[in-house]
Amino acid sequence: MDLVIGPLDLSAHVDEALAVQAVAFGLGPDEVAVRRQIVLRHMTNPGARAFGATTSEGRLAGFVYGMPNDRAHWWSTVVQPYLAAQHHEHWLDDSFVITELHVHPAYQNRGAGRALITRITDTATEPRSILSAIDTESPARALYRSLGYRDLARRVLFPSAPRPYAVMGAPLPLLRPE
Repeated sequence: MDLVIGPLDLSAHVDEALAVQAVAFGLGPDEVAVRRQIVLRHMTNPGARAFGATTSEGRLAGFVYGMPNDRAHWWSTVVQPYLAAQHHEHWLDDSFVITELHVHPAYQNRGAGRALITRITDTATEPRSILSAIDTESPARALYRSLGYRDLARRVLFPSAPRPYAVMGAPLPLLRPE
């Protein structure tokens, strides 16, 4: 991999990160503007941190950010009933949430996503990690499964999201390839 993985001051690089997310996730300018405010707010939460994948020219090719879960946060309030229905509500406690993980398509399939998520979860003191991903068989979901994440709830509907999501959880540290 020709990328350098390291801590990222996401608040200072929010526009660069959201440009990566827009390409990787297919976001329009209005969605980017909304997400910009969300990211900046998230980065003020206790324990929130980010890592970036940077090219040799200094361009951001991917990023991940997350934080210790807080049941009062919007995401937790949305996923809680779905997790409770599957008897997995305890995953909301003492867990590190991967809020966003995106790699520019030009840099995908090179190990950047795996490196980003393992580096950030290696900094967590919580015994487990949770995340949500679009509920379809995708390279992202295959990556998460290879790291030890498993489905905790499926067909999770977020307000304004056009497609259902799956909530996945894994014990920490994440699995490493042999």
